[in-house]
Amino acid sequence: MKVYSFLIAFLITFSATAQDLDFFFTQTNSFLEKHVANGKVDYTTIKKNQSELDELLKIADGIAVKVTDANNYKSFWINAYNISVIKGIIDNYPTKSPLDTSGFFDRTTYSLGGKEITLNDIEHKLLRAKFKDARFHFVLVCGAIGCPPLINEAYMPNKVEAQLESQTIKALNGNFLKVNTKKKKVEASEIMKWYKEDFTMNGITEIDFINKYRTEKIPSNFKLTYFTYNWNLNKQ
Repeated sequence: MKVYSFLIAFLITFSATAQDLDFFFTQTNSFLEKHVANGKVDYTTIKKNQSELDELLKIADGIAVKVTDANNYKSFWINAYNISVIKGIIDNYPTKSPLDTSGFFDRTTYSLGGKEITLNDIEHKLLRAKFKDARFHFVLVCGAIGCPPLINEAYMPNKVEAQLESQTIKALNGNFLKVNTKKKKVEASEIMKWYKEDFTMNGITEIDFINKYRTEKIPSNFKLTYFTYNWNLNKQ
Protein backbone atom coordinates (compact mmCIF):
# COMPACT_ATOMS: atom_id res chain seq x y z
CA MET A 1 0.00 0.00 0.00
CA LYS A 2 2.85 2.38 0.85
CA VAL A 3 4.52 1.66 -2.49
CA TYR A 4 1.26 2.30 -4.32
CA SER A 5 0.72 5.60 -2.47
CA PHE A 6 4.27 6.69 -3.22
CA LEU A 7 3.80 5.87 -6.92
CA ILE A 8 0.58 7.89 -7.08
CA ALA A 9 2.26 10.86 -5.38
CA PHE A 10 5.22 10.63 -7.74
CA LEU A 11 3.01 10.53 -10.82
CA ILE A 12 0.99 13.52 -9.64
CA THR A 13 4.17 15.51 -8.95
CA PHE A 14 5.69 14.49 -12.29
CA SER A 15 2.51 15.43 -14.16
CA ALA A 16 2.31 18.83 -12.43
CA THR A 17 5.97 19.57 -13.19
CA ALA A 18 5.56 18.57 -16.84
CA GLN A 19 2.47 20.75 -17.16
CA ASP A 20 4.25 23.71 -15.59
CA LEU A 21 7.20 23.26 -17.94
CA ASP A 22 4.97 23.03 -21.00
CA PHE A 23 3.06 26.10 -19.82
CA PHE A 24 6.33 28.00 -19.37
CA PHE A 25 7.41 27.16 -22.92
CA THR A 26 4.08 28.16 -24.49
CA GLN A 27 3.86 31.39 -22.50
CA THR A 28 7.48 32.28 -23.31
CA ASN A 29 6.76 31.63 -26.97
CA SER A 30 3.73 33.94 -26.85
CA PHE A 31 5.70 36.67 -25.04
CA LEU A 32 8.57 36.61 -27.52
CA GLU A 33 6.28 36.53 -30.55
CA LYS A 34 4.59 39.65 -29.23
CA HIS A 35 7.63 41.69 -28.19
CA VAL A 36 10.57 40.64 -30.43
CA ALA A 37 11.10 41.44 -34.11
CA ASN A 38 14.26 41.12 -36.20
CA GLY A 39 16.31 40.35 -33.10
CA LYS A 40 15.22 43.56 -31.34
CA VAL A 41 13.08 43.87 -28.21
CA ASP A 42 10.20 46.29 -27.63
CA TYR A 43 11.31 47.30 -24.15
CA THR A 44 9.10 50.40 -24.12
CA THR A 45 5.89 48.40 -24.43
CA ILE A 46 7.03 45.77 -21.93
CA LYS A 47 7.94 48.51 -19.43
CA LYS A 48 4.40 49.94 -19.60
CA ASN A 49 2.90 46.59 -18.59
CA GLN A 50 5.26 44.15 -16.90
CA SER A 51 2.63 41.70 -15.65
CA GLU A 52 3.21 39.15 -18.44
CA LEU A 53 6.97 39.15 -17.90
CA ASP A 54 6.62 38.90 -14.12
CA GLU A 55 4.21 35.98 -14.48
CA LEU A 56 6.68 34.18 -16.73
CA LEU A 57 9.42 34.52 -14.14
CA LYS A 58 7.05 33.36 -11.39
CA ILE A 59 6.26 30.22 -13.40
CA ALA A 60 9.99 29.66 -14.03
CA ASP A 61 10.77 29.79 -10.31
CA GLY A 62 8.50 26.84 -9.60
CA ILE A 63 9.97 24.53 -12.24
CA ALA A 64 12.52 21.80 -11.58
CA VAL A 65 14.53 20.35 -14.48
CA LYS A 66 17.19 17.68 -14.35
CA VAL A 67 20.36 17.80 -16.43
CA THR A 68 19.76 14.17 -17.38
CA ASP A 69 16.62 15.33 -19.21
CA ALA A 70 18.86 17.26 -21.57
CA ASN A 71 16.38 18.77 -24.04
CA ASN A 72 14.02 20.06 -21.36
CA TYR A 73 16.98 21.27 -19.30
CA LYS A 74 18.67 23.15 -22.15
CA SER A 75 15.41 24.67 -23.38
CA PHE A 76 14.36 25.80 -19.93
CA TRP A 77 17.64 27.46 -19.02
CA ILE A 78 18.17 29.13 -22.41
CA ASN A 79 14.69 30.65 -22.22
CA ALA A 80 15.13 31.53 -18.55
CA TYR A 81 18.37 33.34 -19.35
CA ASN A 82 16.90 35.35 -22.23
CA ILE A 83 13.75 36.28 -20.29
CA SER A 84 15.82 37.28 -17.25
CA VAL A 85 17.99 39.56 -19.38
CA ILE A 86 14.83 41.34 -20.52
CA LYS A 87 13.71 41.62 -16.89
CA GLY A 88 17.08 43.06 -15.86
CA ILE A 89 16.88 45.69 -18.58
CA ILE A 90 13.25 46.56 -17.82
CA ASP A 91 14.11 47.07 -14.14
CA ASN A 92 16.64 49.72 -15.21
CA TYR A 93 14.89 51.09 -18.29
CA PRO A 94 15.50 53.44 -20.01
CA THR A 95 19.13 52.45 -20.39
CA LYS A 96 21.60 52.46 -23.26
CA SER A 97 23.38 49.21 -22.45
CA PRO A 98 23.22 46.28 -20.04
CA LEU A 99 26.69 47.31 -18.90
CA ASP A 100 25.26 50.58 -17.57
CA THR A 101 23.84 48.53 -14.68
CA SER A 102 26.56 47.50 -12.25
CA GLY A 103 26.56 43.76 -11.62
CA PHE A 104 24.05 43.08 -14.39
CA PHE A 105 25.57 39.68 -15.20
CA ASP A 106 27.37 38.67 -12.01
CA ARG A 107 25.52 40.19 -9.02
CA THR A 108 21.85 40.68 -9.90
CA THR A 109 20.00 37.48 -8.98
CA TYR A 110 16.81 35.91 -10.30
CA SER A 111 14.55 33.27 -8.75
CA LEU A 112 14.56 30.49 -11.33
CA GLY A 113 14.14 26.75 -11.02
CA GLY A 114 14.01 27.07 -7.25
CA LYS A 115 17.40 28.80 -7.17
CA GLU A 116 18.65 32.34 -6.60
CA ILE A 117 21.11 32.72 -9.44
CA THR A 118 22.81 35.27 -11.67
CA LEU A 119 22.94 35.34 -15.45
CA ASN A 120 26.56 34.24 -15.30
CA ASP A 121 25.55 31.27 -13.14
CA ILE A 122 23.13 30.11 -15.84
CA GLU A 123 25.60 30.53 -18.67
CA HIS A 124 28.78 29.23 -17.07
CA LYS A 125 27.67 26.76 -14.39
CA LEU A 126 24.35 25.37 -15.64
CA LEU A 127 24.96 25.26 -19.39
CA ARG A 128 28.58 25.59 -20.53
CA ALA A 129 30.01 23.47 -17.70
CA LYS A 130 27.42 20.73 -18.11
CA PHE A 131 27.42 20.28 -21.87
CA LYS A 132 30.68 21.69 -23.31
CA ASP A 133 28.75 23.03 -26.31
CA ALA A 134 29.95 26.24 -27.98
CA ARG A 135 26.59 26.67 -29.69
CA PHE A 136 25.17 28.15 -26.48
CA HIS A 137 26.99 31.37 -27.39
CA PHE A 138 24.61 31.81 -30.33
CA VAL A 139 21.37 31.47 -28.36
CA LEU A 140 22.07 33.21 -25.04
CA VAL A 141 21.22 36.86 -25.71
CA CYS A 142 22.77 39.43 -23.38
CA GLY A 143 20.61 42.39 -24.42
CA ALA A 144 23.20 44.05 -26.64
CA ILE A 145 23.45 44.49 -30.41
CA GLY A 146 26.72 42.55 -30.39
CA CYS A 147 24.90 39.45 -29.10
CA PRO A 148 23.35 36.95 -31.45
CA PRO A 149 19.83 38.07 -32.36
CA LEU A 150 17.01 37.09 -30.05
CA ILE A 151 14.53 34.93 -31.95
CA ASN A 152 10.82 35.64 -31.53
CA GLU A 153 10.00 32.13 -30.37
CA ALA A 154 10.85 29.97 -27.39
CA TYR A 155 13.49 27.27 -27.43
CA MET A 156 11.46 24.05 -27.29
CA PRO A 157 12.63 20.60 -26.14
CA ASN A 158 11.35 18.88 -29.27
CA LYS A 159 13.51 21.11 -31.50
CA VAL A 160 16.17 22.71 -29.30
CA GLU A 161 19.00 20.85 -31.06
CA ALA A 162 17.77 22.09 -34.43
CA GLN A 163 17.43 25.62 -33.02
CA LEU A 164 20.97 25.56 -31.61
CA GLU A 165 22.26 24.38 -34.97
CA SER A 166 20.22 26.91 -36.94
CA GLN A 167 21.29 29.90 -34.86
CA THR A 168 24.95 28.89 -35.07
CA ILE A 169 24.72 28.57 -38.85
CA LYS A 170 23.00 31.96 -39.14
CA ALA A 171 25.61 33.67 -36.98
CA LEU A 172 28.65 32.22 -38.73
CA ASN A 173 27.22 32.99 -42.16
CA GLY A 174 26.13 36.45 -41.05
CA ASN A 175 27.21 39.40 -38.91
CA PHE A 176 29.25 37.33 -36.47
CA LEU A 177 32.09 37.30 -39.04
CA LYS A 178 33.70 39.79 -41.42
CA VAL A 179 35.68 38.08 -44.18
CA ASN A 180 38.24 39.94 -46.27
CA THR A 181 39.35 37.63 -49.07
CA LYS A 182 41.87 40.07 -50.57
CA LYS A 183 43.70 40.53 -47.27
CA LYS A 184 43.27 36.87 -46.34
CA LYS A 185 41.81 37.62 -42.96
CA VAL A 186 38.61 37.06 -41.03
CA GLU A 187 37.35 39.16 -38.13
CA ALA A 188 35.10 37.45 -35.61
CA SER A 189 32.97 38.69 -32.75
CA GLU A 190 34.90 39.10 -29.52
CA ILE A 191 32.80 36.23 -28.16
CA MET A 192 35.25 33.94 -29.93
CA LYS A 193 38.12 35.68 -28.16
CA TRP A 194 36.52 35.61 -24.70
CA TYR A 195 35.53 31.95 -24.96
CA LYS A 196 38.32 30.62 -27.15
CA GLU A 197 38.45 27.40 -25.12
CA ASP A 198 34.87 26.61 -26.19
CA PHE A 199 35.67 27.01 -29.89
CA THR A 200 38.90 25.01 -29.79
CA MET A 201 37.79 21.91 -27.88
CA ASN A 202 39.07 18.52 -28.97
CA GLY A 203 42.11 19.99 -30.70
CA ILE A 204 40.32 21.97 -33.42
CA THR A 205 41.10 25.58 -34.37
CA GLU A 206 38.62 28.45 -34.39
CA ILE A 207 38.69 28.34 -38.20
CA ASP A 208 37.84 24.62 -38.05
CA PHE A 209 34.85 25.39 -35.85
CA ILE A 210 33.67 28.20 -38.13
CA ASN A 211 33.94 25.97 -41.20
CA LYS A 212 31.66 23.35 -39.65
CA TYR A 213 28.84 25.85 -40.15
CA ARG A 214 29.97 28.09 -43.01
CA THR A 215 28.60 27.78 -46.54
CA GLU A 216 31.73 29.49 -47.90
CA LYS A 217 34.64 27.93 -46.05
CA ILE A 218 37.44 30.07 -44.60
CA PRO A 219 40.92 29.00 -45.84
CA SER A 220 43.09 27.72 -43.01
CA ASN A 221 45.83 30.25 -43.84
CA PHE A 222 43.56 33.25 -43.16
CA LYS A 223 44.51 35.38 -40.16
CA LEU A 224 41.85 35.52 -37.44
CA THR A 225 41.29 38.76 -35.52
CA TYR A 226 38.33 40.14 -33.55
CA PHE A 227 36.14 43.19 -33.97
CA THR A 228 34.95 45.26 -31.02
CA TYR A 229 31.76 44.07 -29.33
CA ASN A 230 28.77 46.41 -29.61
CA TRP A 231 27.23 46.77 -26.15
CA ASN A 232 24.45 49.16 -27.22
CA LEU A 233 20.98 47.96 -26.26
CA ASN A 234 19.14 45.67 -28.72
CA LYS A 235 15.95 47.74 -28.54
CA GLN A 236 13.37 48.27 -31.26
